[in-house]
Amino acid sequence: MSDKRTALIVGVGASNGVGAATARRFAREGLLVFIAGRTPEKLEQVVKEIRAAGGAAEMLIGDGASEDDAARFVAAAEAAAPLAVALHNAGSNRRDSILELERRDLEQLWRDHCLGGFLTGREAARRMVPRGEGTILFTGASGSLRGRAGFAAFAVAKAGLRALAQSMARELGPKGIHVAHLVVDGGIDGARLLTRYPERREQAGPDGLVSVEAIAESYWQVHRQPRSAWTLELDLRPWAEAF
Repeated sequence: MSDKRTALIVGVGASNGVGAATARRFAREGLLVFIAGRTPEKLEQVVKEIRAAGGAAEMLIGDGASEDDAARFVAAAEAAAPLAVALHNAGSNRRDSILELERRDLEQLWRDHCLGGFLTGREAARRMVPRGEGTILFTGASGSLRGRAGFAAFAVAKAGLRALAQSMARELGPKGIHVAHLVVDGGIDGARLLTRYPERREQAGPDGLVSVEAIAESYWQVHRQPRSAWTLELDLRPWAEAF
């Protein structure tokens, strides 16, 4: 039997985002990486980068908040080799006054973050539990810990994802599955933030935003932890960020 293992990253967009950086980091360690997202052009770029660097990667098009797509993503990774790690990194953000926030918009963020995380985590766990090993990871945010004015929908979605991760960890840990939730408590130096606010990098100063490569490294280190000292939750913020 081959010792090859796979990693599934759900929620990969631009090549300077968290999902892409994490895919590159796991590929450097020899895992066959499956990257999933909604935009083929962005996924193709990340696959090309990984392969050019000597890694192995495949892309999957779909919506992580769709039960059928989530099952298909996990099945594809598992069919290639045993699934070692699954990361749910999908979801967007929005800003609305609570007086203007529409039900459909709150529901959409909940679907993308919380429901999508549940579907990825459940499907991955169904493959991992019989083997008694594997890692399931979730990307959190400041909204996982506290709600802010104007960001009720995001806080609802991220707090729900955090509670899901806690429940999964307590159930699956004794079965050999490491579940971890990473709180990114600060602005991320990537496409999503800088496209909307290109001035943020200069305003924040050197190392004032969270590096996507540093987030990816943290995910790798959490995945490699010995089971005698597993992390359930890790928070990351730049040195200049107040908390």
